[in-house]
Amino acid sequence: MKTKSLMLSVAMFSLLTVGCDMRGRDGAAGATGADGRSGSAGSTGAEGAQGMEGKKGAEGSTGTTGRSGAEGAAGAAGATGAEGQKGAPARP
Repeated sequence: MKTKSLMLSVAMFSLLTVGCDMRGRDGAAGATGADGRSGSAGSTGAEGAQGMEGKKGAEGSTGTTGRSGAEGAAGAAGATGAEGQKGAPARP
């Protein structure tokens, strides 16, 4: 029984040694990965539309000038008084 155990132990040890030796070797270098593409640059935002100018208010109309009053009519010239009558001659 001891012989079987010893043989089994030696066989396992040999397998592990060979397996570790094979696993320990460096493999060939893998191919380098392709370079990633650069991302596209973001587009510039459009400028906002310019606001319209406000309209000016209409100018107020000029007030009309007041009319001058009519001139008063000149008064009529007074009539000349009638000449007084002569007195009657005195009686003698």
